[in-house]
Amino acid sequence: MEIYRTAEEIEKEVRKRKSIITNVDFYSAPLLYELGIPTDLFTPLFAMSRVAGWTAHVLEQYKNNRLIRPRARYVGQIDRTFTPLQHRSEKRF
Repeated sequence: MEIYRTAEEIEKEVRKRKSIITNVDFYSAPLLYELGIPTDLFTPLFAMSRVAGWTAHVLEQYKNNRLIRPRARYVGQIDRTFTPLQHRSEKRF
């Protein structure tokens, strides 16, 4: 239960500093940890919980023959070049 309390404190601090509100996925890790689920299974379990929704999107796309496009408009740099991982520097963002 200590990990849950720690997660609550982290949530409060992040909300205060960055105005970011957590979603259910934030609390899934402490829950899985408390249940004794190995940490290397957290990502597969997350993905498994999304498969039904992802499948529904695929079926909608097949039915309508139309890609689902976000309404947001990209405002980043145009005409960027791709650099393979092995050729990138160690610099992090």
